[in-house]
This record gives sequence, C-alpha cells and structure tokens, in this order.
Amino acid sequence: MTRFPIHSLETAPAASQAALRGLKDAFGFIPNIAGALSTSPVLINCLAALFQNVHGGSFTEPQIQVLLLTNAVTNACEWAVGFHSFLAIENGIAASDVDAIRNGGLPAEPKSAALSNLARTLIETRGRLTEADVGAFLQAGFDESRLLEVIAVIAASAITNYAGSVTRPALEPPFDAYAWVKP
Repeated sequence: MTRFPIHSLETAPAASQAALRGLKDAFGFIPNIAGALSTSPVLINCLAALFQNVHGGSFTEPQIQVLLLTNAVTNACEWAVGFHSFLAIENGIAASDVDAIRNGGLPAEPKSAALSNLARTLIETRGRLTEADVGAFLQAGFDESRLLEVIAVIAASAITNYAGSVTRPALEPPFDAYAWVKP
C-alpha cells in the first residue's frame, strides 16, 4: 500500500499551511489525518472551510461529536472513530452512548439518537430519506434547517473518513484507548 506522508507546517505544501495552522489552533496540535490531507492543498482547504462552518453552526459541540462519530463508524474509518470517540467523551457524551455508536447502535439520549440515526441513514441510503426518516428527525425537536446542516457535517466527515481510509494515518497516542477496528 502507498504510504502517505504526515506533513507538519514545515513540510506541507505552501498552499496547505494556512489550513494546517487553523486546525492546529483549533486542536492544539495537527491531527495526523490533517497532516496526510495536506498533501493535497485542495482537499485540506476544503476540509478547513467545512470544519469552520460546521463548528460555527447551530449544533452544540456534543451534538457535532455524535454526528462525527456516527459518520466515522458508518464509513468504517478507524482513525476517525478513535479520534471522535475521545472528543465525544471530552464533550460530555456518556461513555455508554459512545460505546453504542461504536457498536452500530444508537445513543440512549433521544436527541443524540435522532442525530445519529439520521446521519447513518443519510450515508447508508446515499441521501434518499423517506418521509418517515424526516418525520422522526423533526419529531425529535429539530427543524428542516438542522436536517440540512447534518448534510454539511456528513460532507466534512466524508473528507476525513475517505481520506483516512486511503491514507491510513496512525492514531495519535493520546487516543490509543479509543482505537477501533471495523468488526
């Protein structure tokens, strides 16, 4: 398998460096996935713009982490599952809910369950929701704008999940306890 470099600010293409700086500011370090993505300035800049919009949107950070973890599991991206499991716990998601998502289930908390179910359904059906799918999400207390916003989160996940599966970066040691291998 091809080995993709994990770039730092010093080794990344010049057109990728601003995006890496922004991600470093957000996380306090450059995640390995971002270092790998920065091989393509187009891809890392797309991710950085989506990242900023998603994290500046109307969902809370715990809700975003439920979505990102669900997407990572649904797309079977091992790096992203480990990383977002850690971030979900750090953002107050119950360990039992994180475990449920990691095992293909739904969180017990109703709004988190609605978010997770919608994200998984969107990915699995390639966006072809039924009226029942939409109705269940709306009945959980969300509106149409939030349904569309979930698509933005899925788009950001598609970048990291697909690129993570292609580049296969190592999970950083602080997240080792959350390592995941597709069952």
